[in-house]
Amino acid sequence: MKEHAYFDNAATTWPKPEPVYAFMDSFFRSHGVNPGRSGSLLALETEQMITATRSMLAQFFGFSGDPGRVVFTLNGTDALNQAIGGLLSSGDHIVTTRLEHNAVLRTARHMQRDEQLGAAYVSPDGDGYINPADIQAAITDKTRAIVLNHASNVLGTVQPLAEIAQIARTAGIALIVDAAQTAGVLPLEMDALGISVLTFPGHKGLFGPMGIGGMIISEGVDLAPQRFGGTGVNSLSTYQPDEYPFRLEAGTVSVPGIAGLHAAQLWFRELGLQQQAQGSSGLQVHVELCRHAQAHIHRTELAHVQRIEDKLREFAAVQILGNARADARVATLSFVVDGMPTQKIADQLDADHQVCARAGLQCAPLVHVDAGTVDYGGTIRLSPGYFTDEEDMQQLLNALDDILG
Repeated sequence: MKEHAYFDNAATTWPKPEPVYAFMDSFFRSHGVNPGRSGSLLALETEQMITATRSMLAQFFGFSGDPGRVVFTLNGTDALNQAIGGLLSSGDHIVTTRLEHNAVLRTARHMQRDEQLGAAYVSPDGDGYINPADIQAAITDKTRAIVLNHASNVLGTVQPLAEIAQIARTAGIALIVDAAQTAGVLPLEMDALGISVLTFPGHKGLFGPMGIGGMIISEGVDLAPQRFGGTGVNSLSTYQPDEYPFRLEAGTVSVPGIAGLHAAQLWFRELGLQQQAQGSSGLQVHVELCRHAQAHIHRTELAHVQRIEDKLREFAAVQILGNARADARVATLSFVVDGMPTQKIADQLDADHQVCARAGLQCAPLVHVDAGTVDYGGTIRLSPGYFTDEEDMQQLLNALDDILG
């Protein structure tokens, strides 16, 4: 039995690809300097790595604009705070959903209380999907943005982004997409969809480390700075620079974190090359290779989660939240067991079977309010990842038989 069979990849992917660990270590040892703050060769080479990472991420997310609009943040939550706070003002209105993470919910609630922001929270259907018509119906003449969680971190359901993006374009309002559960797993085409701001954490499907995230701001969309400080450019001015990325990046960026994202992008490319050798040909561009890698990762993860779901459905006392469809889901599911406290199940998985799972509300409280699982203490969430192997799977399946049988 493994010391740790890890099934909490929706919180953070683990382990990371070996090249991510290696490059972070080597680059920080050789280039642990502050980029953009001096003309030294080391500082310039560090800035080159950061610039190359912005460019790769722009391609990865289907963004053809200035790579300087790929802005690094502390994490996905920080990106959402800056995107929502930087776009909306007192008296504005947003449309969002009851599937959202607290990164959106708390930001919106604070702005409702403190800045008279108007907000509509659209409910999903019983399966866990948002009806685009309900988004359309919630728009008012003061609506300035739609804020959408691309995939639920509780239910695993992937929302109809293309249809909702079309509604935003037609209405002439901004679309902010939280890609916390889909970045790195599902293809996202910012330009084609017309996404105004895309936010992402680095430590989940992008296979980077914790403490790094980012957002991409489309051309023609400007966010008011929420952070102020040194940038290494135009230092004589006592105001934050207007140009990106300095407009939103105040202070020293996480060089080790960006190095991790850099190495992960190269790893995606290499994985795509391996998939190309297994049946495709003629693909040379970074984004195309990465799309092959993502498709392979998604297939692998869905196979794992389907086995877990099949096992859980053997037990009459188990209730799986939502009804995620194979064509619109990520590898995350949540369940409760009649007559068994959620935390007790998680404790047994961990203590008796060395299985790491997530128990609780998953920072998405309205999902649990609507599902009636608050009194259970939330749900058990299981989220296998690309590096989940057969030994992990058997350890979990055996544990479920032992605890639920």
